Amino acid sequence: MSQRILRRISHRAYLVFTLGAMASAAAGQEVPDHERMGHEHMGHAASGGLSHQSHLAPQEKRKHAAAKRKPPAPTVAQMDTAHMDHGTMRSAHTGHGTDGHGSMPGFLGPYMMAREASGTSWQPDTSPHEGLHQQFEAWSVMTHGSINLNYDRQPGPRGAEKTFVSGMLMTMAQRPLGDGTFGMRAMLSPEPLMGAAGYPLLLANGETADGVSHLVDRQHPHDLFMEMAATYSHTITANSSVFVYGGLPGEPALGPPAFMHRLSGMDNPEAPISHHWLDSTHITFGVVTAGLVLDNWKFEASTFRGREPDQYRYDIERPALDSFAGRVSWNPVRELSLQVSYGHLNSPEQLEPAVNENRLTASAIYTTSFGDGHLWSATAAWGRKMLSPGETLDAYLFESSMILKNNWTLFMRAEQVAENELTHHVPGLEERVFNVGKVSVGGIYDFIRTDHAKFGVGGLVSRYLLPDDLKPVYGRDLTGFMVFGRIKLL
Repeated sequence: MSQRILRRISHRAYLVFTLGAMASAAAGQEVPDHERMGHEHMGHAASGGLSHQSHLAPQEKRKHAAAKRKPPAPTVAQMDTAHMDHGTMRSAHTGHGTDGHGSMPGFLGPYMMAREASGTSWQPDTSPHEGLHQQFEAWSVMTHGSINLNYDRQPGPRGAEKTFVSGMLMTMAQRPLGDGTFGMRAMLSPEPLMGAAGYPLLLANGETADGVSHLVDRQHPHDLFMEMAATYSHTITANSSVFVYGGLPGEPALGPPAFMHRLSGMDNPEAPISHHWLDSTHITFGVVTAGLVLDNWKFEASTFRGREPDQYRYDIERPALDSFAGRVSWNPVRELSLQVSYGHLNSPEQLEPAVNENRLTASAIYTTSFGDGHLWSATAAWGRKMLSPGETLDAYLFESSMILKNNWTLFMRAEQVAENELTHHVPGLEERVFNVGKVSVGGIYDFIRTDHAKFGVGGLVSRYLLPDDLKPVYGRDLTGFMVFGRIKLL
């Protein structure tokens, strides 16, 4: 297939999401760089940039009028620094600068959008935002996502093999509204196509495939509708704002960014086994969050539905606001993002409705460029489940990725979790808690790159670490692997 045809397919694919694959569809013309720059810097440009309004067409006058209502942006000095750094990073890794969205204002406050991750969570300001950008009147729209075709083989008597599709496609739109910014988000996943039982993943557990039994040693599929949310932020000063976020589904202020949205983990198609300690609430059917941004600090509180999604992956479940969470985030420097959060989840497990959970998490994400245009990101996180009634269970995660200029991405993940669900039906081990671990390493090579997408192939190898009491159940010297192909929007 010629480069010209691939470019046309990748440019149009983001508007139609055919589950199991990414199909192409007609879209409006992408905004040229010089127009994009004009629209996105409307709220920040020097006054000379608006002095020529008398020569503009009526449509352009309306756009400039809308720009005046945008919330105050960071100072010019701050913007220039952020723009230069992100532009260098983006041109190194995607062949594009950040004119499309690196300088796009955030949904929740007067800072650059690169700081925002899943839900209302933060990541380092040095994080690239890959995606397709368009301008429609006062609306700025960005679409990003990736689709993976995976073959997974898990070892031992409790292992299995499966070919499946995973990934997500997300569109975000924002516009000025009064003295603030109004935004909307929608995110879809093809994962319900893999079946209710998900895919094999030793030591993973959580949710149910049939409403009767636990999913153990498998990763559940995420729902078709991963997020449908709206935001509004009102700027108080040049460095502060208040905001509200509501989603059905959405993500409460609990935990680090979800693993498919943080740079250290998004290129790894395998879910962490610590998912239900750290970021499993990223799909919550009913959530309202209110927050305050003070320069590099963010304080927020959520009320949300504590019950995890059920086995029906194509529906929208009835919302409830029966749980709560709070999170404090701090970006002390552009390369680092820290958070601490606490939440009370009312009856999160469908099969154990009498058990409530208190969850405490802390995480640090560091992202920086190095060498001749390479990028490195790492996340360290800790999560604690305090079950009532029940045990207190801890999980630890460290993951890292390097995005290299030569089209290679290398990643690793190391985890340890205290599990109480692995041996529910094993005589003599029913009530035991086991400390188990896993280490994975892998990489992906993007062999084709167009203006708006890259196509790659990759693989990973995983090693499982078990206590002696579990080895008769799982086997010894357990090593699994996954190979995959990927298309990712730029």
